[in-house]
Amino acid sequence: MFVVAICGLVYELLAGTLGSYLLGDSVTQFSLVIGLYLSAMGVGAWLSRRLDTDLARKFIEIELAVAVVGGASAPVLFMAFGSVVHFQLVLLGFVFSIGVLVGLELPILMRLLEGQLAFKDLVSRVLTFDYIGALAAALMFPLVLVPKVGLVRSSLLMGCANAAVALWGTWLLAPRLGNKLIGIRARAICVLIAMLVGLALADRFTSWAEDEMYADPIVFSDTTPYQRIVVTRGRAGFQLFLNGNLQFASADEYRYHEALVHPAMASADLPPKRVLILGGGDGLALREVLAHPSVEQVQLVDLDPAMTGLSKRFPPLAELNRHSFSDHRVTVTNDDAMVWLEDHPGLWDTIIVDFPDPNSFALGKLYTKLFYRRLLARLSPGGAVSVQATSPLFARKSYWCIVETMRAAGFAVEPYQITVPSFGVWGYVLARRTPFERPKHAPDLALRYLNDSALAAMFEMSADMTEVPVEVNQLDNQALVRYYEREWRKWE
Repeated sequence: MFVVAICGLVYELLAGTLGSYLLGDSVTQFSLVIGLYLSAMGVGAWLSRRLDTDLARKFIEIELAVAVVGGASAPVLFMAFGSVVHFQLVLLGFVFSIGVLVGLELPILMRLLEGQLAFKDLVSRVLTFDYIGALAAALMFPLVLVPKVGLVRSSLLMGCANAAVALWGTWLLAPRLGNKLIGIRARAICVLIAMLVGLALADRFTSWAEDEMYADPIVFSDTTPYQRIVVTRGRAGFQLFLNGNLQFASADEYRYHEALVHPAMASADLPPKRVLILGGGDGLALREVLAHPSVEQVQLVDLDPAMTGLSKRFPPLAELNRHSFSDHRVTVTNDDAMVWLEDHPGLWDTIIVDFPDPNSFALGKLYTKLFYRRLLARLSPGGAVSVQATSPLFARKSYWCIVETMRAAGFAVEPYQITVPSFGVWGYVLARRTPFERPKHAPDLALRYLNDSALAAMFEMSADMTEVPVEVNQLDNQALVRYYEREWRKWE
């Protein structure tokens, strides 16, 4: 039962992770997956009452079915994503099927053990192993399976485990299988071999499936404890994706990063000497900061060491960010920005916030009133902050929720936007401790996009992007994540 519990929960977590990776809707996806899986287990438990005879054979066959359906879930979902119109139905169909099969196993197992143990011991032992297995799976999934094994191989590995349990069961339950022993043992061996073959070919399959998902060929990929990093390359350059979401394209990223960095640098009372960058592990915002001759110290805080180390593993990125991580003025820390701000006192002349969009609760906390209060406490009296804030055109409420939350935290704010061809219209927030005038002059640097005219135009909002009523994003309501999911779903 321990192995069954581990495999069942891993399949559920795989489905939730794959759904949010492929569909980009993590909160709703996990809620649906968990709720449907638990309900399906209840359906399986109810259906088990209809099984009255030949329970040993049925238990092993159900275990083999879990191996086949669960083991094939990730590979099939990867293939279906690009070719099936109603992909979410396929995803939820796998979740329901696995839940029903796992729900069938527990009552049948208890009935097989009936008579060998007192009823109270039987229930306590089976449920104890079930819950311990669930805990083991919950720990293994984020710490070992996703970063070390990968989604597809994890699915097939759990399939191997289920098939091995079924095969082992043909020996444990041999007296109850009678003349059906040889046939069911042969099927178990065949399923186990199929899962092992799939496991051996998993890397090749993953590469093929991801090539089908992206418009350009993949030239680099890595799975970390925090995210899936994919780099593709086309005729116009290369693109970075995190969990399937485009972060930048080398052809036009300069527009995004010049707009993110230089308005804040130009808004400080004095030329900034100490600069803090939160996020921005690609080093592109860092490149723009280091172009200012006044800068003496830069602290960059990014959660994922694989991102801050990507320049070393993918040389074209190092060229694009002008080897910014090698600059003696730069210190890199891999930590949660929310925690780091609380634990590291000190004031910064300019703070650049370049987090991924708030498409999950984990990211949503970095856009809350609490986070911005901590940010305000680290800003020098004459300093300025800039925050990337998603699109005011495609996600209007999300954008203004970020603006309103910064106001509620005590910032004086100036919203602004630009057009980045890879993204469309994109929004930012410029902020200081007290009300201030918009910057009028672009810095005297060799910039490709930003000049005085472009700087002035950024602060003009068209009628379809002007302010709308929104809630303040708090840790306990995560209003921003809800806005974000609803608004971006329309553009999928």
